[in-house]
Amino acid sequence: MNLAKLAGDRIKEDGERVVLIFEGREITNVEMDRAAKKLGNALRNLGVKRADRVILQMPNCPQVLQGFQAVWKIGAVVVPINYLIGEEETAYIYEDSGAKVVISSLAFLPKIRAGQSRVPGLKTIILIDKEVPEGILSYWQLVERSSEELEVVETEDDELAALIYTAGTTGRPKGVMHSHYSLYSNARMQYESVPLPDGMISISVLPLCHSYGIATMNNGLFRRGKTVLLNSFNVETIFASIEKYQANIMAGVPTMYVFMLLYPESRRYNLSSMKYWISGSAPLAQETWSRFKEVFGFEIIEGWGLTEAGANNSVNPLEGLRKVGSIGLPMKGTEMEIVDDAGNILPPGQQGEIVIRGPMLMKGYWNKPDETAEILKDGWLHTGDVGYVDEDGYFWITDRKKDLIIKAGENISPRVIEEVLFKHPKVSEAAVIGIKDEIYGENIKAFVVVKPGQIATAAEIIEYCQTKLTSFLVPKEVAFMKALPKSLVGKVLKKELRKLQ
Repeated sequence: MNLAKLAGDRIKEDGERVVLIFEGREITNVEMDRAAKKLGNALRNLGVKRADRVILQMPNCPQVLQGFQAVWKIGAVVVPINYLIGEEETAYIYEDSGAKVVISSLAFLPKIRAGQSRVPGLKTIILIDKEVPEGILSYWQLVERSSEELEVVETEDDELAALIYTAGTTGRPKGVMHSHYSLYSNARMQYESVPLPDGMISISVLPLCHSYGIATMNNGLFRRGKTVLLNSFNVETIFASIEKYQANIMAGVPTMYVFMLLYPESRRYNLSSMKYWISGSAPLAQETWSRFKEVFGFEIIEGWGLTEAGANNSVNPLEGLRKVGSIGLPMKGTEMEIVDDAGNILPPGQQGEIVIRGPMLMKGYWNKPDETAEILKDGWLHTGDVGYVDEDGYFWITDRKKDLIIKAGENISPRVIEEVLFKHPKVSEAAVIGIKDEIYGENIKAFVVVKPGQIATAAEIIEYCQTKLTSFLVPKEVAFMKALPKSLVGKVLKKELRKLQ
């Protein structure tokens, strides 16, 4: 199985049609495939062989999509990395992945050079800009000079397709190894679990260096529609694109919806064509869900997934019973259970760790057998998420296992406190962590971002919590921030908050 061959088969079935809109330009599937074939030949001519790793390091653009297809066509491995990470982390991924080629843009050349100085084996840099410095290869010249005749390599089902690095929320980034079959399986599970009609126009703003964005991209293996690809998150651009193209669906993260609610001129835009707003990657506060429905009239559909399992693993139904605050039902073909510390399956209502199993699981962590053994046990992926399943089979996450606060021997879920903070009329964002305490071992600290134009005091926040929570759960300290530290897709980095203590 080769994902690029499946994409090519879809083109033969459909014929030429517009599949992508980028910066106002309509691009057909045939155009995209032709460019990918040419890039594939160019990479081969540069010495890229089967199983070699090729880094894609740039914001969303057609060349990223072409890069995925080109690399897969020749049997190589895509390494999509976050273009916003620092030089240290960039160099680490360069070295750890063993990649010899980087496809990027001029804006990131200083970072690439800094990483390259520490990884001498990284010889080839290709930039997508029209003009490139001497000694750098031009994407456009390579593609223009290459043949579009390319036979797709017949890769094995379990052959490595992508090395997707985690955000490093608990330490060094880990390379998650996904095969062609695991990515295909996840895409098929989405298709079967989320029955969208053909012809949908989607707004794509999720970064294609992240597993959530890659999973959304792979939907094209099964669905016929158009994608309006945006290169960054901007509320005004999203709303304007929805109105202009009569878009129907968008997959986002909670932070995006928070900023939509803060945008003062949303009523200028006609959003009536939208049918589905999807949320994943991080917990969606119930207050955000309620406010979004109140302001825009739409219900956000929450799902959940992990990079290690293809990013999309459960979702609330598009039609039928949705449970606000839950991550919904397991996607078809996905097994999910709640287990205790000994691995015993727990009944509905009892809290434990969520574990999942299915063909969408990663092969393991690149060059990290010990870490792989810790998370993959007897075919089950131990997610690190704590929660429970209810009598209807809907799963609920109460917290990350590593984020639980242990105060006086009692486990406290930060999310319980965060949900209260989100309801404060002046608060736009909040995160809670444990801090050292001489009496209790750990106590509670809240980090708060107030809405624009608002002013609040720590005493005011604590007093509000005292009216909503038992005294045991009230934060001992409150700190105010202009913004919470987040990953590229809006997940709050509590590791960074802990460094502030």
